[in-house]
Amino acid sequence: MARYAGPACRVCRRQGIKLFLKGTKCTTDKCVFNKRGFPPGQHGKSRIKMSDYGLRLREKQKVKHIYGIFERQFRRYFDIASRSRGVTGEKLLELLERRLDNVIFRLGYASSRAQARQMVLHGHVVVNGRPVNVPSFMVRAGQMVSVRGTEEQLKRVRETREILKDRGVPQWLGRHSEELKATIQGNPSRDDVQFPIQEQLIVELYSK
Repeated sequence: MARYAGPACRVCRRQGIKLFLKGTKCTTDKCVFNKRGFPPGQHGKSRIKMSDYGLRLREKQKVKHIYGIFERQFRRYFDIASRSRGVTGEKLLELLERRLDNVIFRLGYASSRAQARQMVLHGHVVVNGRPVNVPSFMVRAGQMVSVRGTEEQLKRVRETREILKDRGVPQWLGRHSEELKATIQGNPSRDDVQFPIQEQLIVELYSK
C-alpha cells in the first residue's frame, strides 16, 4: 500500500476530527475543516450508521494517519505491544510516540509529523552524535537528539520552535532552551498522547 498523497484535510473531514496534518495551517481560518466539518463526498451531510467493525476500523485508520505509518508497520507495532508487559493499547501508543519523527514533531522543531519525517530522511537529525535518517527509529531514555544543517535551515527550525512555543513539550522530552537539542528523559505515558484516541477499539479489532 502506497502512502496517501491526497488532500490532508479530506482525511480530517472523514474522521470527523482535526488531526493537524498540515501543521500551523490547521490553527488558522484557512483550515478546510473549519468551513466543511462534515465528511467528504456527495452524501457527506447524511447520517450514516456505523457498525461496530466500522468504528474499530476507523479508529485504527485515524491513528495511522496521525502518525503517518503503513498498515504493515502498524501491525508490527501492535504485535510488539501485545507481547509486552502492561496494557496493550497503551504500549502501542508508547511505541508510536517513541518514533524519531514524532519526537522531532513533539519537540516543536517541525510543524507537522510529515515535515519532521522529511527532516529525518534528509539527514538533519542526530542521535547521540550520529546522524539517523530512519523516521521509525525508536528513541530510548538517556539519548540525546539534536538537529543539524546549514545556518539557514537551523534558522527556520528556530522560527518554527518559536511559533509553536505555546504547544508545550511532553515531560518525557527534556528540550534545551537555547540549543536545538533534547534529552530523552524516559518513556511516554498515556497522558502524553494529546489526541482523543480510543486504543481499546484497535485492540478489539486486531484481537478478532
